[in-house]
This record gives sequence, structure tokens and C-alpha cells, in this order.
Amino acid sequence: MDRNRLIIAGGTGFIGQSLISDIQNQFDDIVVLTRSGSRDDGKVRYINWDAKTPGPWSEAMDGATAIVNVVGRTVDCRKTAANKAVILSSRVDSVNALAAGWRSVRNPPKVWIQSATAHIYGDTEDEALDESSPIGTGFAPMVGTAWEKTFADANLPGVRRVVLRISFVLGKNAGALRTLGRLARLGLGGTVGNGRQYLSWLHVGDLNRIIAQALIDQSMEGMYIATSPQPVTNAAFMKALRKAVHRPWSPPVPVPLVRLGAWMMRTDPELALLGRRLMPTRLMKEGFAFRFPDLNDALVDLLR
Repeated sequence: MDRNRLIIAGGTGFIGQSLISDIQNQFDDIVVLTRSGSRDDGKVRYINWDAKTPGPWSEAMDGATAIVNVVGRTVDCRKTAANKAVILSSRVDSVNALAAGWRSVRNPPKVWIQSATAHIYGDTEDEALDESSPIGTGFAPMVGTAWEKTFADANLPGVRRVVLRISFVLGKNAGALRTLGRLARLGLGGTVGNGRQYLSWLHVGDLNRIIAQALIDQSMEGMYIATSPQPVTNAAFMKALRKAVHRPWSPPVPVPLVRLGAWMMRTDPELALLGRRLMPTRLMKEGFAFRFPDLNDALVDLLR
């Protein structure tokens, strides 16, 4: 790819900032669309938008090579009716706004990398799933389906579209791993519930490399599951986490305490109690090499 301009929508979150850190040398110009106000830090231009409607920000798309859209209100919250509405609208509205902006410029980007959710499969216990598996039922699958349909239905002629159904992303001093690491260091890193629920996870560095490859590999198109090829049970994950923070044992956390703790932390207990066992079949068939396929190596890298 020639050095050029990349548009990142939602690039102020931990995934967006990590992506910028890893790929900024590949571009002359990176533009982040943000609701936090416009600024220029010398390396990245931040342009204000409302993530709902087209506006002057659309001009940045003219002549840009690609869009990466990682907009989406966090699901780490209580699932009240109001929060559910924002979770859904933030995803659908941002896609519609970007598509309208794309159509408003003379020379729009020809590549669009769109984030999506691996929770679209629902809670599937120990069933192994990949891109060919059916969609689940419930709130998360409903949101995931609406999100992807909005993108699929957008009128974007000539655009190579890549959809990444992203699993639980592990980041250094960021995201849910920061909270889990803190709890484990306090001796609260025990198995959650029965511990048999599967956790599909992905080192943020590997996510960045998947996105970087999708930007330049013309053969990548359509939907991919973005996850490590080695999903683990909750019991195995918490054991590896305790090892990484040098806590050899912590008491298990029964379901009632999980629900109480989630309420106190203003989050959703189902994030810990439900799970899915995902495989990145398309990425593996197409030869993507994970740098951190093993959970222990990933945690040591991120928590050291």
C-alpha cells in the first residue's frame, strides 16, 4: 500500500489507540473521528463528529484509502433499557453516518474494515463455532445482526468490505483485563460460576495485525471471526490469570456472588457467566499467523 490516509471512526478507545500505535508509520495521515473535539497532535488528526449524521468531517474521506470503524458503546454496563438502546444505536448510527459521508465525496475510500461482535453466536456452552455456525438468540445476537445488516445494506459500490466478529480483546492496562488483573492481585481471581463456560479471547496486538493485513490484502473480504485459535474455559482462564499475577490460588466465585459483584461494579453478570467457543477458521485457512495463540504467553506479555 502506498503511504496515504486512513480514517478511524471511534479511534479514541483502547482498541483504536492501540491500532494507531502499531500502524501509524504505514500512513502519511491518520484521521480519527471522535466526539471529544477536534485537535492535531502532530501524528494524528482528531476531527469532531456526532457518530450519527454526515457533516464537515466527511471531507476527510475524500482521497482516503480506507476506513476502520470500531465505534460502539461498551457492553460493560448494566443492561437497562436505556443502555440497550444506546448499545444498539451507537453501532447502527455510526455505520449509517459513515456510509452517508462516503457517498458525499468525490473520491471515497475503497476499503472498509468494520468491527462486529463475536457475541452474535449467543451462549453456546462447549460447542465449537466458526464462521459457518448459526446466529444465536438474545440481546447480543440481535445487536450483532442489526449491526452487520446495516453495513451489508449500505450502498457502497466498489468497496472491499471486511467484517471482523471480534471476541474478548486483551489489552495492556486497558479494557476488562485491567479490572480482572486488579481483582486477581487482590486474591479475587477464582473460577467464576461452574467455570465450564468458554472464553474466546484475542491479544490486542493480534487484532491490530488482523486489521493491518485486511487493509492491504485484496483477497480478504467478507466476515471473519477475530479470536485466538485456543479458546479456554473460564476455569482455565482464571488459573492462567492468577499465574500471571503470581497468585497461586483464589476462592471460587459462586453465581450469586458474581451477580452481586456485577451489580456493585455496574456491569452485566452474563459477561462472566455466559460464553462461546470460537475458532478463527477463515484466518487460519488463509494463513494468518497469530503472534499470541497461547493464553499464558499473552497474559505474561500484557501483565508483566
